[in-house]
Amino acid sequence: MLAEEIAPGMTVRYPRTGTSGKILRIEKIHGDTFAELDSTNLLYRIDELIPSKTAETTKTTVVEDAKRVISREREYASGMDFQEALKDIDHSCEGGG
Repeated sequence: MLAEEIAPGMTVRYPRTGTSGKILRIEKIHGDTFAELDSTNLLYRIDELIPSKTAETTKTTVVEDAKRVISREREYASGMDFQEALKDIDHSCEGGG
């Protein structure tokens, strides 16, 4: 990334290690520009950083996927196939030993 493209608060990723986080501050040291990430509090050269998807987008996707799985499991548990399967068990717990 170029120095003009970055700003504090921007979410970026360091591809060599997969580290990602928000930029806390930008600092120039010996002619090179570095950005401090909130996830590690380490400085990374800005020419090594790439823009990243925001964490909010990822969280939203995970929550939507979880809701879809819960809905599918509730639908299955209320179905006749599951109810029939429950009739055929004696509710004992056999540990096999």
